[in-house]
Amino acid sequence: MESQSLNPTKIATKWAFINLVAQIIITYAFQLLNMDINSPLKYISYVPMIGCLFLAQKEFRDEQLGGFMTFSQAFSAGFRYAIFSGLLLAVFIYLYYSILSPEILSKTLAVSESALEAKGMTSAEIDKAMGMTRKYGPLFFGFGIAIWYGIGGAVISLVGAAIFKKEKSINDIEKEANFPDSFDQTV
Repeated sequence: MESQSLNPTKIATKWAFINLVAQIIITYAFQLLNMDINSPLKYISYVPMIGCLFLAQKEFRDEQLGGFMTFSQAFSAGFRYAIFSGLLLAVFIYLYYSILSPEILSKTLAVSESALEAKGMTSAEIDKAMGMTRKYGPLFFGFGIAIWYGIGGAVISLVGAAIFKKEKSINDIEKEANFPDSFDQTV
């Protein structure tokens, strides 16, 4: 039982699925509103990512660890959430660009092609880059999301661990020694 209570995987997975649903809603809302790909509103997708990470760490501390958590336990819960979220979102992004909404990939490629032309690349170079992106774009985007969530999630997990860590004080340890959880107070 003790080893199970110290495993944040279940909580991290739950919050990863919640984040996935939020990201799907945001993605389709942007598509429905015909948002510009380069709009600063695209950064709103970081809110559920960060919020769910912090909530996973907080729930792990409060529900499974009795309100106390070390820095490493907090980091572990947040990092697991980030990895699971990244993998789930990578699958969604791949499916989104390749099957669900391939027209969005075409819009993205058109914007990229214009940017490459503005940089002064030749049409042969642009065609080569666009051909590769058309063929492997959904896979690259999914892989990029998984890597970003792993790296970005690690950094944000460190911040969350600093915020949510709550180690036992001497008084808490003494109280536990004098009144263990299994102590029956009814006589």
